[in-house]
Amino acid sequence: MHISDAYTQWAATYDTDHNLTRDLDATMTRQALSGQRYGAALELGCGTGKNTALLANISGRVYALDFSEGMLAQAKAKIKAEHVQFTLADLTQPWPCSTACVELVVCNLVLEHIRDLDFIFEEAGRVLAEGGQFYISELHPFKQYQGKKAVFQRGGAQTEIPAFVHHISDFVASAQKAGFALTKLGEWWHDDDPPDTPRLVTFLFTK
Repeated sequence: MHISDAYTQWAATYDTDHNLTRDLDATMTRQALSGQRYGAALELGCGTGKNTALLANISGRVYALDFSEGMLAQAKAKIKAEHVQFTLADLTQPWPCSTACVELVVCNLVLEHIRDLDFIFEEAGRVLAEGGQFYISELHPFKQYQGKKAVFQRGGAQTEIPAFVHHISDFVASAQKAGFALTKLGEWWHDDDPPDTPRLVTFLFTK
């Protein structure tokens, strides 16, 4: 199944399904970005808008991109703010954004579904103003080494969504190629997780 089709099928129950990774991602993103202020922000893979509301509160303008029509429909129904613009877009192709148009790029639980990290960082570097920030939150590669990936249940059947493994060094190398500096790296556990393997890794890069 194509990744966008899978997320469209998942969209109706994404917010209510039992999902510790989703919940921890929302918590850590709030912790990282609440209290900040940006003129404009770009959200890559906004999904159902679970983090878009936060971005709308801290940004004068939000450009929210996703390649799943089903996910975008959920986000549009949830968030009516006039300064938030939702756009159907494939992140593996040039983004529908002007050069140096935002101060913040945010990407949550998306890059495991994208093979070419170099392109993502190149585009992020293009759309960010000088001194802008790129915040990334992803399933920790240690979880991927154990075979974990995004899955959902539908009609009694489980669907696994195709994913690519990116090591922490892959993120850092792609960022350096695109002219970013690593500002902060975090590894995070949900309260219900065993203590051995972190569930999420977060990065804050500065252009």
